[in-house]
Amino acid sequence: MVNALAANKDDSRSFFTKDHLSYRQAFREFLHKEAVPYYDQWEQEGTIPSSFWKRMGENGFLNPWLDVEFGGFGSDFAYSVVLAEELERIGSGLAAIFIDSEIAARYIASFGTMEQKHKYLPAFSSGGMKSAFALSERKVCPVLANIQTTAFKKDGYYRINGAKTIITNGYSADLMIVACNNDLGAGYCLDGISLLLVDKETPGLTKGRKLVKDGKTGLETADLFFDDAAVPVSSLLGEEGKGLSYFNQYLQQESLMCAIKFLMAAKEMLHLMKIYIMDSKASNKNISQCQKTRFTLAEIATEIQVGSTFVDDLICKHMNGDNIIEEVSMAKYWITEMSKRISDRCMQLHDGYGHRSDDKIIKRHREISEASFHFGSNETVKKLIAHHGGF
Repeated sequence: MVNALAANKDDSRSFFTKDHLSYRQAFREFLHKEAVPYYDQWEQEGTIPSSFWKRMGENGFLNPWLDVEFGGFGSDFAYSVVLAEELERIGSGLAAIFIDSEIAARYIASFGTMEQKHKYLPAFSSGGMKSAFALSERKVCPVLANIQTTAFKKDGYYRINGAKTIITNGYSADLMIVACNNDLGAGYCLDGISLLLVDKETPGLTKGRKLVKDGKTGLETADLFFDDAAVPVSSLLGEEGKGLSYFNQYLQQESLMCAIKFLMAAKEMLHLMKIYIMDSKASNKNISQCQKTRFTLAEIATEIQVGSTFVDDLICKHMNGDNIIEEVSMAKYWITEMSKRISDRCMQLHDGYGHRSDDKIIKRHREISEASFHFGSNETVKKLIAHHGGF
């Protein structure tokens, strides 16, 4: 059941036109037909099937921002907002879609050669290809310049050695963008990081098993291991040694997208709570009439409204091309922490019923619990805020 009231509030925002709202309605109907009936099964299986990717592509819900020649329709960022919110409304396990549409495809579109764009981007738009962005390693974050996976040229190939950990879509990805270090002596604040396009059949690449984890069980993750894996020099994405500058170019949008997604998660947590209290009774009295419960919900609704106002303002500024990296970092930090506070309070109101493993409230609680680590820990984000603020 769609939260109609929340949907109406979401639709009244200034950056949405009638075309955006029509797209939202079509996508919402698509998800309730193609995703909702199967989402629990996907969670149990630990992956979103490739067939769903293809149905998304067939219906025009993948990479709408791409140029027409690559399968998109040149849409603005507000369409990405629609996709992010509607996918999160169903569940955080569907976030795997965004590795393709909001990270991998954008990097190739921005930094790839025309040959790379024509080879990969149409497949992203059609849903015929899954991708992974292989960045994280053990004991590396937050200093990305310390990446230990190496790639050195030899006989017309880059030879990759090292390991990547907890990579979304890592187990089933057809294509991986792998961040490698070309200069281990570059040191902090220098680059030396390159991005390489690595096919799943590359000799020397080994995929670990699908990882079992709390939270988004439908969000497939795996470790990747490279043992002298050889990729042609033509697989270089952008310029050698410019990886960190590429990350920085998309940091603002990725942080904003994170805030958008977890704001919607908080809204859905409140929605589930409202349904529960209207259907429950305590001591022969409807819980919704208890003053403490009503006040708690009022406090939660206020926090969500404050967060919504903040995020909507940042969306407008981002669409205008403003440099708001400090503000979106604040939003990423505050929204993710807020969503965890709200999640904990809703679980307390839910009492023992919320701890059943098959209950929607506990599933959403598990998803939100890792919010502060999304796109880097909040400790890293606070360092960024302090840097830009001159603290």
